[in-house]
Amino acid sequence: MLLIAKLDRLTRNIAFIFTLKDSGVSFVCADMPQANTLTIGVMASMAQNERELISERTRQALAQKKKAGFQLGTPANLTQAATQRGLEVRQLNARQHLNNRRALALAQSMRQVAQSWTTIANTLNEHGFRTRRGKLFQAVQVQRLLKLGNG
Repeated sequence: MLLIAKLDRLTRNIAFIFTLKDSGVSFVCADMPQANTLTIGVMASMAQNERELISERTRQALAQKKKAGFQLGTPANLTQAATQRGLEVRQLNARQHLNNRRALALAQSMRQVAQSWTTIANTLNEHGFRTRRGKLFQAVQVQRLLKLGNG
């Protein structure tokens, strides 16, 4: 049983709510404990609409600030040193990720017997491996994974 303080804190995406519900996960919203499928659908629709309104208001406000001459972002974050540090942190995270280490072992053994990048990616996907961000492997991710393993 998943207990949620407020339905809109779980997600503001109708499809996600119904996918969760259809998957057999039962959940209760503390703000609406007697909610049924209809109520959840209406509330999820309202939450998704609010998300879209917030996004649009934010986009308009940033455009107005930019138009008024304000500099958006932090230029100090765009230095070569900051960019390099960001790359190093991402690579360290990728190296330490348990799923990546397991996928790397399989990918290395397949590459040693001359399997193509695409074949390796397909095999990883078929065996349930996902990238650190939960996506399917593509040939380029396999190449990066092997590069990390050698670096």
